[in-house]
Amino acid sequence: MEDKKLITPKSKVLQIIEDYPGLEEVLIEYVPAFKKLKNPVLRKTVGRIATLQQAAAIGEVSVEDLVNRLRREVGQDPFSQQGGGIYQTEKPDWFDQDLIAESLNAGPMLAQGEHPVNQVMADLKFLRPGRIYKLTAPFLPAPLIDKASSLGFKHWVVKESDDACIIYFYKEEKKKD
Repeated sequence: MEDKKLITPKSKVLQIIEDYPGLEEVLIEYVPAFKKLKNPVLRKTVGRIATLQQAAAIGEVSVEDLVNRLRREVGQDPFSQQGGGIYQTEKPDWFDQDLIAESLNAGPMLAQGEHPVNQVMADLKFLRPGRIYKLTAPFLPAPLIDKASSLGFKHWVVKESDDACIIYFYKEEKKKD
C-alpha cells in the first residue's frame, strides 16, 4: 500500500482498479452496472472520469457503503460522510414534452469509443432558456450531469432499464426584475 492512494468518494474508478486490481470484481459485485467496465472502450472513457460518488449514484447505493466496502478490502480505515450527490428522479414541475428542443442518443458514440460529453456540452451551450435537452444513454452519465449542474442546468433522470437512462436538462428562463 506504499504508493497507493486512499479510497474516497472522489477517487476515479479506473485509478482504483489500476491501484488495486482485486477491487474490480468487488466493485462489479457491489454495483452490477459496472460489468460494463469489462468493455475496453467504456473502461477507458467512463472509468477514467467517473468517481466512486458517481458510481454509487449509477448503482443506486450509498457512497459511504461503497467506499467503506472497497476500503475494507484493502485494509484502509472506514470513511464517514454526511449527505452525498443526489440526482433528480422525481418528475419536476418544469418538465413539458413540448419543450424538448434537441435530443441525443449517446449509445452509438460510446460504442465507437467517443465521449458524448463534448457534444452534449456544446448542445447545452446553445440551448435556449425555457427549453429542454433530452439525452439517452446506456447508463447514468453522472460526470456529465454533475458538469451540467455546475453550469446551472436542472436535470431529471428517468431510468428506463439497466441499459437505458434518459436525462432531461433544462435551462431556466431568466426572471425579469
